Amino acid sequence: MSKRIAYLAAAAFGALSLTSTFVAPARAEEKTVMVGGAAMYPSKNIVQNAVNSKDHTTLVAAVKAAGLVQTLEGKGPFTVFAPTNMAFGKLPAGTVDTLVKPENKATLTKILTYHVVPGKLEASDLKDGQMLKTVEGEQLTVKREGKNVMIVDAKGGTSMVTIPNVNQSNGVIHVVDTVLMPAS
Repeated sequence: MSKRIAYLAAAAFGALSLTSTFVAPARAEEKTVMVGGAAMYPSKNIVQNAVNSKDHTTLVAAVKAAGLVQTLEGKGPFTVFAPTNMAFGKLPAGTVDTLVKPENKATLTKILTYHVVPGKLEASDLKDGQMLKTVEGEQLTVKREGKNVMIVDAKGGTSMVTIPNVNQSNGVIHVVDTVLMPAS
C-alpha cells in the first residue's frame, strides 16, 4: 500500500511539475520575492506560495494540522506574520511535535491565528506603537527601529520581520524570525 501511495505521489508531482512548466512563462512578468528558495507569486494565494518555501515546512504542516488551509486559501485579505522553520526551532524541544497532535488542535489554532491580521498591511503601513488585532482576538504591537520592523507579542516576545511585503492574491506575508505567542 505504501509503495502505491509513493507511486501516486510521484506521478502527481510529475504532473504538477509539467503543468508548472507551461504556466511559468505567464507568471514571468510578475514581481516575485524569493522565500525559502522559491519564487512567491502575487497571483497565488498564501497557501499556494507557502508550500513551496523550504523555510516554511513546519508552518505549512502546522496549518494543515490545525485545519486552516481553506481559511488561508480564502478571499482574505490577510496579513500573515510567517515564522520560519528556524523560528519554530527556537521553541522548547518537543513543542511543535506536541502542538500538531490532534488533541492539541485548539491550542495550535490559537497560536497560528495569532500570526494573522485581517486586511493587507504592507511594511510601510506598520507604524511604531501600532496595535494590531489578530484573527485569534488578541493584539500584537509594532515596533520600528529605522527600517527594521519588529512585532511584539502579548508575552513581550519580539519577532523581527526578515522578509517584508511578500504579496499574495489574498493578502501579504511578512516572514518573521520568532514564533509569536498569545497571552493565554
